[in-house]
Amino acid sequence: MARLPLTHLLTSGGDRIARGREMARTAADGATDVLHPLITIVRGLRLMAAATRRRWAAMPKDRRGPTLFLAAACVLLVVLMPYGPLLALLTVMGVAGWQGRDRPTVRTGPDEAEVRRLQSLYEALVPYFAVAEDPSPLFTHGGAWSTAFADHAFDGEGRLTRLQVTYPPYFPDGEPAERARVEQLLHAKSGRGREYLFDWDEEGNRLLMTVLPPLPTDIAAQRFVTAPGESVLGFTDDGAVPRTVPVATDTGHRDASPVVWRTGPRSPEPHLLVAGRPGSGATGLLRSLALQALPHGDVLVVDGGGNGDFACLAGRTGVLAVECGLEGALAGLDWAARETERRLIEIDRARQAGLPAPEDARRPLWVLCDRPGVLGHLAAAGGRPDPQELLQVPLRHGRTAQVTVVVAEHLDALDLLHPDVTAHTRARIVLGPATPARVAAVLGVEPHTTPTPDVPPGRGYVRLGTAPVLRLQVPATPDPYDDATGEAHRRAVLDLLPPRQQTQRQAYEQVPGQAPAPVAAEG
Repeated sequence: MARLPLTHLLTSGGDRIARGREMARTAADGATDVLHPLITIVRGLRLMAAATRRRWAAMPKDRRGPTLFLAAACVLLVVLMPYGPLLALLTVMGVAGWQGRDRPTVRTGPDEAEVRRLQSLYEALVPYFAVAEDPSPLFTHGGAWSTAFADHAFDGEGRLTRLQVTYPPYFPDGEPAERARVEQLLHAKSGRGREYLFDWDEEGNRLLMTVLPPLPTDIAAQRFVTAPGESVLGFTDDGAVPRTVPVATDTGHRDASPVVWRTGPRSPEPHLLVAGRPGSGATGLLRSLALQALPHGDVLVVDGGGNGDFACLAGRTGVLAVECGLEGALAGLDWAARETERRLIEIDRARQAGLPAPEDARRPLWVLCDRPGVLGHLAAAGGRPDPQELLQVPLRHGRTAQVTVVVAEHLDALDLLHPDVTAHTRARIVLGPATPARVAAVLGVEPHTTPTPDVPPGRGYVRLGTAPVLRLQVPATPDPYDDATGEAHRRAVLDLLPPRQQTQRQAYEQVPGQAPAPVAAEG
């Protein structure tokens, strides 16, 4: 008999084994599908028996006898009932099937990719939180991340959204430079393009990093619920301020957390400085403040950029003037200085006589200056005085005289501002993308969050005097005469504008024996 080659035997045997394994696997799958209800009921009975055994073990001994008697009585009652045993069997099978059903697996810990990310972040923090003299270091190369990370959370893309770090007590967490190094590392390792909030607990030696959601941009210009002398600069994170106001959006009405700025005699910071890059929304903020001030006061606008961004305010009731040129700016600011002096004299006379101040001395006056550094450059080139010098009197005495000054300037041109402007505007806003150092140069302290390079118009930070730094989103108040403005925003701004006056331009002159006031001039 001829012998088959060894290779043929191995090959044919392997094929038979593979086919046998496939048939066995198919039969097992079929049997599992057929017997799945029985398997489910058996699993449920096993779970019910285990639960009954645990309850019996945890039951006090003095209660076991009455429990057995009650169970026997129930069994006897079921047996004596018509169709009782059958109904009891169906009930037990139904409960067992429900208890043994397939349930979704609940993940209780990080997966493999998240563990690698946490371990990598732990290793990166070792040089910052470890010293050679520590006998039992919390951070060490090759250590376990679970000893230092008490809490963590990931989003659907596998990126960190929350992390609580426990650091050794000898870390100098009171030094801003050391904090900044750690925050920069966590920001880079956790993913750029998002805004992170770092909360340092110096007493407990814990650092909590959370990813902040973007502030909503669907709030447009509207009448906000505020008290007299209050203006809404914008909106911030929920819970960051102790009050909310109802707002209308495209999707309906809701409550939002406003950043309210108080002006007038009781204001700790009566003047405001807004800094931002071109297109960051500083001009829109000035328009928003003008619309909020017009129902209760008068507004004088000095547009140093000369782009016509405030043309919608020209000729409106309560708008004294919208000056775009150097001559008009000098005339308007000179009138504002003399008006401030007049109000001070009237208020002083009323106080000496024991009478309330006159109505014309208590009506709020707003002086809005957009990019005054450009006018100062033009004045220096023509040998004229800087218009910012005329702001000294309103800035120094505006609190008493109900005069509020708001100055907006580009970040790159802040050195062109007059020293009196920077000294008396301690309520500050920074809009647009900016580095933490740049934000700190304007606000006085660095923000607790990491600024992102791409932000929508009107997004930034605000600090009112010595208050904490808050994130800010200015309500959308675009120029209604701009072709790029949407119809909804255009209509929102136009609805807030007061009616037009008969005159188109305002001139200023001093009337002997009377208050200096705008006088209509044709032209």
